[in-house]
Parts: sequence; structure tokens; C-alpha cells
Amino acid sequence: MTEIILTGCNGRMGKAIADTVKASEGFTIEAGVDINTLPSPDFHVYSDINGIEDPHGVIVDFSHHTLTKDILDYAIKHKLPVVVATTGHTEDELSLIAEASKSIPVFKTANMSLGINLLVELAKKASDILKDSFDIEIIEKHHNQKLDAPSGTALLIADAIRDNLDRETEYTYDRTARREKRKPEEIGIHSVRGGTIVGEHEVIFAGPDELVTISHRADSRRVFASGALSAAEYIKDKKAGLYNMSMLLSEKIK
Repeated sequence: MTEIILTGCNGRMGKAIADTVKASEGFTIEAGVDINTLPSPDFHVYSDINGIEDPHGVIVDFSHHTLTKDILDYAIKHKLPVVVATTGHTEDELSLIAEASKSIPVFKTANMSLGINLLVELAKKASDILKDSFDIEIIEKHHNQKLDAPSGTALLIADAIRDNLDRETEYTYDRTARREKRKPEEIGIHSVRGGTIVGEHEVIFAGPDELVTISHRADSRRVFASGALSAAEYIKDKKAGLYNMSMLLSEKIK
């Protein structure tokens, strides 16, 4: 049985996690944490993670990146693994995550979907083959309540492509203030916000007289909830270190 401490339990993703746990075997939510302390019929909800005095299991964090330090400090104190599922982290917060992984197992990825991580691998392969002859653009679409732009997933895709290229690149988020031709080293990243779009990502490779696109669409938050639970199960008995979805997938393939 994998025990979960769910931070951000009353948010959209927190509720999706709770619903997924109800419908699956092998998981239980020991406690929830949220600034909105709306009670749950299945577990106690705390307004502050420090209110949980005898914690067990894995912290699955779907709260907000500004709470990263408090959650990591608590996890280190109680020697608990953490699945960091929030996005929009500052450089300081990313440093905190890396430092915490020296003491506890930390799973960090910008997107918990298996399909998205497959898209990342395909985009890396495409960039390796197409190289300098194709321009690369990324379009991401999300609901109108999403706060950060571009999405953490769009940056995950862009970073994976950039690290796979053997040339200098620069990210371009907006061309409205420019009056110039597109530079070959650019990776364009564009954000769309509207309605209740769960998440769509498209990578465009535009070359001479042909166009290659790789896309993924999430139709519900259940895909992210399932991925987060898989991550929790994966790291619950791991030693200290920083883990990601590529590692999880590689272990599943073996």
C-alpha cells in the first residue's frame, strides 16, 4: 500500500488525485493539506503541513510553487519522499529541490502524463534528425484559469530539444515588438488560454516545402493523477536522489 500526503488537495488536481485513489487499489490518502480546509469524507484536511504530527508515506505536491520550501523542509525533517508536481518554480526554488534531493528522494517533472513524456522523446528524436534545416515552434493551450505562461510542459519540451541540439538556441515568446526575420537559432514558444482546455501541446518542425508536427492532448486531469500516483509508488522506497519521468519509464520498460 502506498500512503499519500496530498498537498493542494482541494484544488483541481488534488480532487483528481483523490478520485483516482478511490477508484484504484494499492493507494490511500493519509492526510490532505490546503489553504481551503473544506473537509473531505475520506481524509483529514490540514491548513498547514506542519499540523500533521505523525506523517507516513509520500508527499504528492499539487499546491503552489511558493510553498516548495516549507514542503521540502517538512519532508526532510520527517524523511519523507516528495513528488513535486507543481510548475512555475523560480531558480531559487529549483535549487532548493536539487539540494533536498541530497537528503530524500524527490521526483520532479513538469508534466505527469505518460503521453507527454513520449512526445518529449519523439521531439528529441525529430530534432536530432532534422537538425538545422527545420525551424522549431511550440504551441501550448490551457484553460483560462492557468496562471503561468508558458506552461512548464512547454519549457520541458523546449529544454529537451535545446539540450539535444549541437548549436546555440534562444527562446522567443513574443514577436509583436520585433520587425525582423526569424532567426535560425530561435525556438518559438506560444501560449493560448481559453475555456476549460485541460492541456494541449504541439511541436512544429517547419522545413523547406514540408511540415512535421508532433502533438498531445489531455482530455481529463486523470492522466496527470495516474502519473503522479505512479511516481509516488516509484520513489517510496528509493534512496535520496532526484528522479524524473524518464527514469520511471525506463524502469517500466525493463
